[in-house]
Amino acid sequence: MPTTLAQVYFPVLVQMIIAVGMGVAFVAMSLLIGKRVKDKVKDSPYESGIKPTGDARQRFSVKFYLVAMLFILFDMEAIFLYPWAVVYKELKLFGFFEMLLFIAFVLCGYIYIWNKGVLDWATTREDPTLR
Repeated sequence: MPTTLAQVYFPVLVQMIIAVGMGVAFVAMSLLIGKRVKDKVKDSPYESGIKPTGDARQRFSVKFYLVAMLFILFDMEAIFLYPWAVVYKELKLFGFFEMLLFIAFVLCGYIYIWNKGVLDWATTREDPTLR
């Protein structure tokens, strides 16, 4: 069992060094080993085979931004589950009911946005409540 602060944070430091080292190594390997092809297709913004049309500064629907914000919200909800799972045995029944209450609140928010139609991309009508 680690007793000093250095022993506690040493695994975190090693993980950060490995992560940064792998990122630098992958970028360096792609620069050294990767093929460099310069042609009209590679210089175009998209390589999907379809020529880009329209302006790059086109407007997106508000639903796009709402879904992006909801993704961040529910992603943060998942992040709160990890510390709870680590100390679950120490919290016993109290921790279980606290997390159950937290998930119930998140579920209420999910049902609310579902009823508002935020997740329904197929509709074409303008909903004034989503502006």
